[in-house]
Amino acid sequence: MTAKSARALVANPFDDGLDGFGRRLRAGKTSAQGATQAYLDRIDALDTRLGAFQHVAGDSALAQARAIDALLASGVDLGPLMGVPIAIKDLFAIDGLPVTAGSRMPLSDVIGNEGPFVQTLKRAGCVILGTTKTVECAFGAAGINSVRGTPWNPWDARVQRLPGGSSSGSAVAVAAGLCAFAIGTDTGGSVRVPAALCGIFGLKTTVGLWPTQGVFPLSTTLDSIGLLTCDADDAATALAALTPGMQTTRPAPEPGQLRLGRIRGYMDEQIDPAVHAAFETAVAQLHAAGITIEDVPLPEAAEREALIPAILGTEVLATLGRERFDAHRADMDPVVAARIAAALGITADEYIRAIRRHKTLCQIMRARLQTVDGWISPTCALPPLPVADFTDPADGTRLSRGVTRCSQPGNIFGLCGANIPLTQENALPAGLQLLCAPDTEARTVAIARTLQDIIGPRHMPSLDGFLGD
Repeated sequence: MTAKSARALVANPFDDGLDGFGRRLRAGKTSAQGATQAYLDRIDALDTRLGAFQHVAGDSALAQARAIDALLASGVDLGPLMGVPIAIKDLFAIDGLPVTAGSRMPLSDVIGNEGPFVQTLKRAGCVILGTTKTVECAFGAAGINSVRGTPWNPWDARVQRLPGGSSSGSAVAVAAGLCAFAIGTDTGGSVRVPAALCGIFGLKTTVGLWPTQGVFPLSTTLDSIGLLTCDADDAATALAALTPGMQTTRPAPEPGQLRLGRIRGYMDEQIDPAVHAAFETAVAQLHAAGITIEDVPLPEAAEREALIPAILGTEVLATLGRERFDAHRADMDPVVAARIAAALGITADEYIRAIRRHKTLCQIMRARLQTVDGWISPTCALPPLPVADFTDPADGTRLSRGVTRCSQPGNIFGLCGANIPLTQENALPAGLQLLCAPDTEARTVAIARTLQDIIGPRHMPSLDGFLGD
C-alpha cells in the first residue's frame, strides 16, 4: 500500500455528524486542528481523481483551526459550528482566496468583496478548507465544466458520471467525505440536483434568507444560498447556527401529523425508470409509516421552460455585459456560452413579462401550500448519466433540460425545498424532492428529518477506486 493510499484511510472525523463532533470537541476528545488535518489528508488522497476542489487552502485552514482550538481552550465558545471544516462554492469572494466562478473571464468586479454570509460562517467558527468547483457562471445543472474541469461523481470510479450542478464540487466533496458540509447556491436546482446525483442532503433556501452580496450573481431574481450536508440533522444544526433569530429547534413531526401532496403532471412525467422505481419505493414507505399523501396536479410547472431562460439568460448577460461576453465567448464552456447567447434575442418586454409571471406564480403557490405540509416529487428526472453523453453541445443542452425538469419549478414558484437522498447498495443514487412554502426552512428541515428516518440511512459510495498510486 502506498503512503497516499494509507492517508486516505484517515476516518471522516464527522461520521457522527455535526452534533457528535461538537460534543467530542468540547469534551477534549478531538480538536479543530485534528479534524482539519484529517480532511486535508483525505483531499490529498482522493481529490486528484475526484476534482471537487478548485482551490485548497491548507495552510490558512490549519491556522484557522489552531486559532479555534486556542479560543475554546480560553473559554470562548462560538456555537455548534465552531471548528467545523467546510468547503465553499467557487462563486463566493473569500478574503485571501481566489474566486473564478468556474470561468477564465475576469469577474472580480461583478463578484465584489467578501460578503456577509461568508463573514457569518467565519464568526460561527467554521474552518474554510477551500473552494469547490462550479459550472461556469453557475449556469448549468449537469455539473459539467470544460473550462475548469468537471468533478467526478464518487458513486462510480470507472465511468465519469454527472455530479450535478452547478454546485458540483460542493456535492462531490460532501459525498466523498472531504469536508463536514459545503455551501452552494440554487437558482434552478443547483443545490438539490447535485445532492440527488451524489446521494446527499441538500437544502434550497428561500430567496433572501441569506444575503448574496459577494457572490457571483447568475440571477438577482432567483439566486439563493443553500447547504449540502450528509443528512437533514446536520442541515438543521447548520441552519440554526447561521440564521440568528430563526426558530430552528423544531422536533421532527410524527408521520401521522404530516399531509404531503404528490405532484402529478409535468413533474411526474419523463422520469427515468430507475429514478421512478426509487421514488415509488420511498412513497410507499412514507405511506406505510402513516403519512397522508394526496395527488396534486401542477400544470404550471411546464412554464419553467419559458421563464427560466428568459430570466436567467437575460440577468447573467446583464451581469457580464455584452462587451465582455463577446470578448470571451470563444474561451467559455460551449454549452454555457450557447445559453447566454440565446438571451441576446430576448426583448425587454419578454423579460418583464417573465418577471411578472414569476411573481404571480409565487403568490399562487404560496396559497396552494396552505392545505398541505409540502409537495414531493423526484428531485432529478435522470440518474447520474455518463459525462460522455454530454460532449456534444446540442445533446448537452437537451439532456440538461431533463436534469432540471423537476427542480426548476421550485425556483419559479419561489419555494424553499430539500433533497432527501435515495441510495441503495450497488445502485446509482436518486433523490426525493420536498418543496415547501417560502420562509419555512426550519419546518422544511424538520419534515425532511421525519422522511429520512422512514426512508432509512443513506448508503455511502465506495472510494477505493479513487485512491492513487
